[in-house]
Amino acid sequence: MSAIPNKIARRPFVAGVLAERGDALIVLGLGSPTWDAFAAGDSPEYLYSWGGMGLAVPTALGVALAQPGRRVVCITGDGEMLMGIGSLGVVADQAPANLAILVLDNESFGETGRQRGLTSARTDIAAVGRAFGIASTRTVTEQSAVGELADFLFKTPGPALAVAKIALTEDPWALPEKDGAAIAQRFRAALGAP
Repeated sequence: MSAIPNKIARRPFVAGVLAERGDALIVLGLGSPTWDAFAAGDSPEYLYSWGGMGLAVPTALGVALAQPGRRVVCITGDGEMLMGIGSLGVVADQAPANLAILVLDNESFGETGRQRGLTSARTDIAAVGRAFGIASTRTVTEQSAVGELADFLFKTPGPALAVAKIALTEDPWALPEKDGAAIAQRFRAALGAP
């Protein structure tokens, strides 16, 4: 599993980032972000997504606002981020200091047939985030940036937005629980809710 030049091998990169999460809550987008986090090691503090295209960032924003004492990191894909792009405006408006977003950008619609995605040409998600008013943004293109990116995601006052240019890879399936009610209950229990 080798990445093409300036494209990060997704699964080990995500595992490296999550290894530095401390007690952060992780809200995952559907597809690869969920599978990668589960493959890196399951946690009740991971809120997995199934079938909620475009809802990862709004969900993470809600969690961040409800849990201001905890760091919340959303990991999602470029297709899902583009579907819910307006949520970046709401994030900028609400400005939670405890929220960071990582967009895994493979420049394609990887889950539906790998069609060319909008970010393969002119669309720049980090620039869109800045235009909405998110001051802390960055784009990462090298595998070696995992430590620097982890510091950015888990320590930079939010809202913060990072885009990682990842390679299209074939990784073994790693599927967590699929029952949405069970996932939500487990996450609530991890937060101490009854």
